[in-house]
Amino acid sequence: MGIRKKTTKNPPVLSHEFVIQNHADIVSCVAMVFLLGLMFEVSSRTHVEWLFSAAHVGGCPAGLEETAVSHFHNGIKDLATIFFYMLVAIIMHAIIQEYVLDKINRKKHFSKTKHSKFNESGQLSAFYLFSFGWGTSILLSENFLSNPVTLWEGYPHTLMPFQMKFYYICQLGYWLHTLPELYFQKTKKEDIPRQLVYIFLYLVHIAGAYILNLNHLGLVLLVLHYFVELVFHISRLVYFSNENRQLGFTIWAILFVLGRLLTLSLSVLTIGFGLATAENQGFDLAAGNFNILFVRITVLAAICLTQAFMMWKFINFQLRRWREHAQAQTLKKKQVPSKSKSKKDKVNGVNGVNSHGADSPRARKEKSS
Repeated sequence: MGIRKKTTKNPPVLSHEFVIQNHADIVSCVAMVFLLGLMFEVSSRTHVEWLFSAAHVGGCPAGLEETAVSHFHNGIKDLATIFFYMLVAIIMHAIIQEYVLDKINRKKHFSKTKHSKFNESGQLSAFYLFSFGWGTSILLSENFLSNPVTLWEGYPHTLMPFQMKFYYICQLGYWLHTLPELYFQKTKKEDIPRQLVYIFLYLVHIAGAYILNLNHLGLVLLVLHYFVELVFHISRLVYFSNENRQLGFTIWAILFVLGRLLTLSLSVLTIGFGLATAENQGFDLAAGNFNILFVRITVLAAICLTQAFMMWKFINFQLRRWREHAQAQTLKKKQVPSKSKSKKDKVNGVNGVNSHGADSPRARKEKSS
């Protein structure tokens, strides 16, 4: 994320600088079009469907007839809903940046590198904290943690409570909004490939779980992953305030490895054993059933490759940190003897003059003059 320089000059209308400076206001106007549609009877029903996914109400599954909870399924109209919440995410991003992060940056006077990383961690910390809390509340209300069998039992999970469906909509909207943010935040060219890789991974895994009706497993893995990432970015924010506080990175390193192992374990348990032994195996697009060997292998391979890629990046990161720490310690050891040696030389020089007195070279020179 680059540093945005505010200038007193007003850039030309519709120029790149104009769009970047006023992108939050422009996006707000586009979002207002969706909201204005609620005021008119002709368009109100369509806009309600776009904003609240009301078009996809499904019947209650077996055993839930007595409950008053409405259930929803995914559909093509979700694209409009995702687009709207992508606009909301852009607006929220601009609010956090301008009213929180920019004010802290002005007080701390970070360098360019720290400025960019601080903005990234600040934005992601807010998102991960919100998503982790919201996702945990859904897991508790749906009893996924107390009854892990629900991760595969009753597949396909085509019907979802509103909170779960809305959670996936907001997740997709948020990660889609990060694509235009690369332009709005003037991201450096060398940072764009790294950002695109993890944005692509998030979108593929979240959309895959949503489309393949693996939303129970996807929700558990997302909450677990978001907790680990939240610890990392909070640790980085603490490190920027005081570079001696590095305990958070150690805690994150332990949680990261445990998170990868738990992710693989739950994925193999759910897809490799739970769905593989289920009775309703077969491909039925209308019913949302994708429980066939090819899909199971593809999903497991994608999860395993992603976890391996993350572990590889993690190991490289740790090795780089240890190398930098070792170099810093070596430099300190080299500086200490040189300083002590210079002090000894000064003391010996003074003592030499005092001990020799008039017989010192300096005294002889003064005598001859």
